[in-house]
Amino acid sequence: MRILYVTTVSITMGFFPAHFNMLLEEGHTIELACNCEKPLPQSCVDLNLKVHNISFSRSPFSKSNIVAMKQLENLIEDGHYDIIHTHTPNASACVRLVCRKLRKNGLKVFYTAHGFHFYKGAPLKNWLVYYPVEWLCAHWTDTLITINQEDFERAKKHMHAKNVVYIPGVGINIEKFSNVSVNKAEFLLENSPVSVSDDDMILLSVGELIERKNHESVIKALAKIKDRNWKYFICGEGALRNHLEMLVQDIGLTDKVVFLGYRKDVAKWYAVSNLFVFPSFQEGLPVALMEAIASKTLVICSNVRGNVELISEEFTFHPTDVSEILEKIEFALSSPKDVIVENNYNNLRKFDVLSVNELLKKTYFDKTR
Repeated sequence: MRILYVTTVSITMGFFPAHFNMLLEEGHTIELACNCEKPLPQSCVDLNLKVHNISFSRSPFSKSNIVAMKQLENLIEDGHYDIIHTHTPNASACVRLVCRKLRKNGLKVFYTAHGFHFYKGAPLKNWLVYYPVEWLCAHWTDTLITINQEDFERAKKHMHAKNVVYIPGVGINIEKFSNVSVNKAEFLLENSPVSVSDDDMILLSVGELIERKNHESVIKALAKIKDRNWKYFICGEGALRNHLEMLVQDIGLTDKVVFLGYRKDVAKWYAVSNLFVFPSFQEGLPVALMEAIASKTLVICSNVRGNVELISEEFTFHPTDVSEILEKIEFALSSPKDVIVENNYNNLRKFDVLSVNELLKKTYFDKTR
C-alpha cells in the first residue's frame, strides 16, 4: 500500500519513525507531507523517505493554508495513495476538506487527534473555534484515532467519523529509557551550569517554555520550600524563557533554577533526577511524562487529561494551585520511591511502542472496519 503521513510542521514527524519502520517492514511505501521550513528530525531523514513540502501554517487563520490545500489536492490526485494518515489540527482539517470527494475512489483517511483543543475546562474560545471544525471534518474521516479516554468518549458520542478507536499514544520505547546507566555525580559535574552538592534533591521538568507547559507555577512553589536542599533543571526552549529567567531572578533562585535549553541527552537527565515535575495546563498523552516513568524516575503531574491515565491521583495536582504543587513535591520526596516507581512503570507497559504498533497495524488493515 502507498501511505502518506501528513503533519503541519516537520518537527512533528519525529514522533513516528517507529510507525514508519513497522510499515516499511510490512512492505508498504511511505511518503511524508509537511511544512519543511525547518529540517526533518534526523530519525526521519535516516529512513530516506520521499518528503513533500506543503505550505501549512500553525495558525488556522493563515491564508497559506489555502495554498496548502491546493498543493495537497495536486499531490493526492497524482500520488495514488491508499491511506492518508494525518496529524495535528490545521493539516488535518486541510486534508479532510481536500479528500471529502476523493474518498469515493477508495482512499482511506485516518486522523489521529493528539488531544482535542476542546476539553474539560478548556477556554470557551477553544470550543467555539475548534469544536465545529472537528465535528464537520469528522464526517470525512474513515478512522478517527484518539489517544486518551476523555477524547475517545467525546469522539464516540459527538464525532461522526466512520470509525472511532482508542490507541494509547504514539508508543514509547520503554527499554531505551529504563536501561540508561549514568554516574550521577560525574554527569552533573560535567553538565550542570551550577554547583550541585551531594545532598541536593534534583528536580526536573521537560517541555517547551510556553504558557501551556506552566513552568511558572513550579518555580513559585519551589520558592516556598524550606529545610531541603534542591536544584531544579528545565529542559526546553520557547518564547517565555526571558520571562521565566526574570521571575527566577526576582525571587532570588538564580543559583537553584537552571534553564538547560534543548537537550539531546534528556534520558540521562531523567536518570539522575530525584523527581520529575510535569505541570501542564493541557495535554493529549504526554511523551515527556512517559519517558520519565520509563526511566523509573519518581513523578508528579497536573491532574489534566492524558496525565491522569499515567499517574495515580495522589501524585497529581491542580496546575494553578501553587500550594498544592509544593505539597505534592514534599509528599513525593517523602514517599517510598521503589513501590511507586514500579507501579507507574508496570502501568506504562500498555503504552510501549510494540503494543501501539500492533494496534495501529490492526486499525489500518482490519477488513471489518
